[in-house]
Amino acid sequence: MKLYYSDVLSPRKVCALARYLKSPVEFIYQNLGKGEHKTPEALKRNPNGKVPTLVDGDRILWEADAIMVALSHQAKSEMWPSDPRKQVEVIRWLSWQEQHFGVAGGTLYFEYIIRPRFNLGQVSQPDVENGMNGFRQFGAVLNNHLRGKKWLLGDDMTIADFAVAVALPYAEKAHMPLNEFSEIRRWHDQLGELDAWRNPFPQQHA
Repeated sequence: MKLYYSDVLSPRKVCALARYLKSPVEFIYQNLGKGEHKTPEALKRNPNGKVPTLVDGDRILWEADAIMVALSHQAKSEMWPSDPRKQVEVIRWLSWQEQHFGVAGGTLYFEYIIRPRFNLGQVSQPDVENGMNGFRQFGAVLNNHLRGKKWLLGDDMTIADFAVAVALPYAEKAHMPLNEFSEIRRWHDQLGELDAWRNPFPQQHA
C-alpha cells in the first residue's frame, strides 16, 4: 500500500492512524508548495488534487475518513468498530466534525498556519472571529459530551477520536481557545500519550 500525504491537517489523522496500527504502508510525501498533488499523475490517483490518497494494488481511495476505515478494517482493528451500532456513532462524530467543529478549527488553522506557510496574504479577521465563535460553540458541545467518558464512544478509542481531534495539536499556534475546555484538554492530552499521535508523519519536512 502507498499512502500519498503532506504535513497538513487532513492527512495528519490518516498518518497517525497508519502509524498507530503499524499498517504496512509506504509513505510518499507530496510537496504542496511545488504542486506535486496536482501533477497529471497525481490527478489520475485523486481527481480532486488533494491528499491523502491510498493506493492498494488496483484500489485507489481518497478522502481521509474513508482511508481510516479501510486501514482499520485491513488491520482487523476496533478503531473501526465491528458493532454496527458503534459504527453509526463513529459516523455521527465524523459528520459532526466535518460540518461543525472541524470547520471552526480548520478556519483558525488556515488563517494562522496555512496562510503564512504558503504566502497567502494577511490573516482575515472576520474569518478568525467566525472560527473562534464556532470553536467555542461546538467546543462546548464536545466538552459536555466527554464528561465521564474516556474516549468519544466511551471506553474504546476509535477513528472518531483521531478525526475530531485532528486540529488540536495546532491549538496554540492557531490561537484555538482549547484551555477553556477542561474535558477536551484532558481527552487530547490522553491522545498525546500515543507516539503515533504526537509524531504522525514519517519524517520532518521544511
